[in-house]
Amino acid sequence: MNMSWKGVMPAMTTKFTDDDRLDLKMFEVNLKAQMKAGVDALILGGSLGEASTLLEEEKSVLTRAAVDMVDGKIPIVVNIAEQATKAAMNAAETAEQDGASGLMILPPMRYKADDRETVTYFQEIAKSTSLPIMIYNNPVDYKIHVTLEMFEELLKYDNIQAVKESTRDTTNITRLINRFGDRLKILGGVDTLALECLVMGADGWVAGLVCAFPEETVAIYRLVKAGRIDEAAAIFRWFLPLLELDINPKLVQNIKLAEVATGIGTENVRAPRLPLAGEERAQVLSIIENGMKTRPKLPDYLNL
Repeated sequence: MNMSWKGVMPAMTTKFTDDDRLDLKMFEVNLKAQMKAGVDALILGGSLGEASTLLEEEKSVLTRAAVDMVDGKIPIVVNIAEQATKAAMNAAETAEQDGASGLMILPPMRYKADDRETVTYFQEIAKSTSLPIMIYNNPVDYKIHVTLEMFEELLKYDNIQAVKESTRDTTNITRLINRFGDRLKILGGVDTLALECLVMGADGWVAGLVCAFPEETVAIYRLVKAGRIDEAAAIFRWFLPLLELDINPKLVQNIKLAEVATGIGTENVRAPRLPLAGEERAQVLSIIENGMKTRPKLPDYLNL
């Protein structure tokens, strides 16, 4: 399936049973809710998907299951976050064999590669696969900044096509557009900045709270692209306290608790993570409960 790198792409949570196995039944419940809401692709195995805790065979099971569930209707993108170039190339090969339509790739993990090493890392992966690639640029969390000059080198490879822009600097959207035009697709990667990114010309939104609130997320995107900014902003203002749950060290637990509230997930996380407890849990529940009580009525966003 061709990747267009636009629209809403949920960074899917990974569902677990009470005995810590993959919960493919609940995963399918959530996946169907995403598709019904109108998302444009699904991203598996990101930080929100607890990828660092998944066994390699579990990643393959999850990818193959998702490919079967979407039945060719939307693309499946697999995240790659590895320490070694060789391991990343192997992961790309496995994702392709499992039926993925694209890859989202982080810079090398743990080792803080310099610019030359980072560019070479991405280039070697690009040469090893026919799948289209989105670079995940998140210097705040992962300490490596993919600069405009680095993208100049990376875009010599046709299958490097997009960036998940998570620098927290919304002016970077304009810099990227000015420098690369339509050659590099841009997807906002920070929930609380998504509206600004879309208004400034981002092609899409790699979203987190979409896992619990898919309709509201897609509505914001579709309204912006239809030029109905005021309506999108009104929904976004309601959404912001919930979106802030994504910019938190316990984003996985927060978002899974929100999925419970909307009926499309469970709280189960994989150790060393534990479900929220005590005052921390109460505060998050208060935000979620208020959001549920004040949930806005949406326009017919799928037919704009």
